[in-house]
Amino acid sequence: MSKRNFLVNALMKKCPRCQEGDLFIAPFNFSNPVNMPVHCPVCNQKYEPEPGFYYGSMFLSYIFSAFFFLGIIGFCLIVLKLSLNVSMAILLLVAALTYFFFLRMSRSIWINLMVKYDPKAKEKKDIQSFGY
Repeated sequence: MSKRNFLVNALMKKCPRCQEGDLFIAPFNFSNPVNMPVHCPVCNQKYEPEPGFYYGSMFLSYIFSAFFFLGIIGFCLIVLKLSLNVSMAILLLVAALTYFFFLRMSRSIWINLMVKYDPKAKEKKDIQSFGY
């Protein structure tokens, strides 16, 4: 398999090391929205290499959502010519609908930034890897 761009891999929410295993457990659950396996089932990459690993993803989520929400407010106010109160109501609705998307996407981008792709990762499955 050839190497994918890290951003495409992050959007697909796949393991950064082998680009095959899923980062999140399939059925979405509101009680645990970032339900991740301990390690990749394909290459054994640990999905939380150290405590607090995803602390940086919080900043990514803030940046992405802030610019996205700024665009929503700008579109409502300038293009649609809605009042500020209606625009804020729309923003709150959009924010509630996209919260889990930004949460999962920021985690996926963060681990894809930190862990490098290894084309021979499946062959090294028996060796516990931290990806650094």
